[in-house]
Amino acid sequence: MKNPDKKRILVIEDDIHIAEGLKLNLSLQGYDVMTAKDGISGLNEWKEWNPHLIVLDIMLPGIDGLSILQNIRLEDERIPVLILSAKSDAQDRIMGLSCGVDDYLAKPFNLEEFLLRVERLLVRASWSLKGERAETGEMFSGLYRFGENIIDFQKSTAICRVGKVTLTEQELKLLKLFIANKGKPLSRKKLLEIGWGYTGAVTTRTVDNFIVRFRKYFEIDPRKPIYFKSIRIVGYLFDHE
Repeated sequence: MKNPDKKRILVIEDDIHIAEGLKLNLSLQGYDVMTAKDGISGLNEWKEWNPHLIVLDIMLPGIDGLSILQNIRLEDERIPVLILSAKSDAQDRIMGLSCGVDDYLAKPFNLEEFLLRVERLLVRASWSLKGERAETGEMFSGLYRFGENIIDFQKSTAICRVGKVTLTEQELKLLKLFIANKGKPLSRKKLLEIGWGYTGAVTTRTVDNFIVRFRKYFEIDPRKPIYFKSIRIVGYLFDHE
């Protein structure tokens, strides 16, 4: 249950001892804390509980932390996310930053430093909510153009080869995922993890069906795609000049 007077923090961590320790210490600081032991339950709690901040491990069962982060960033660019991870190399931190993390702390960590980072992230988030939207706006806040196609993310519509179409929530999410990774090959596995939260009910054929639909909408000749390209063995790639 939500307490309107407390900041809500979601801890997604599979190590039960770390998760419970974080919950105890954050609760002592006056926060309302919920824990999730894997990626799928973490995504579900984020959607249902609407936390103010997420503390996220990278190495999780089911779906990894970076895929969770990318999934969240497709819908919410403002919520602060703090990664706690045993993966502390510079390349790991760079990967986290490229996926949209706000702060990165390596395990083992100093508890006092962790609590100060949490407090600072929540303060900055409150400033952001009180201030005006930046001139550039949030990603996917308006129109996106490629070729003769125009996607309106606010109205969930597209003007394309077949005319004006209404896009489903899942179509919009996958389009955002492709656009955010423009020019980068995405495997079917990664598309399932980020786009669907990787559930057993979703198959790789589901991804293929969406690609067929996108080609029908946006390609001049769906049989010779220039935007939504197949990469043999790997998966798919979205690109345009």
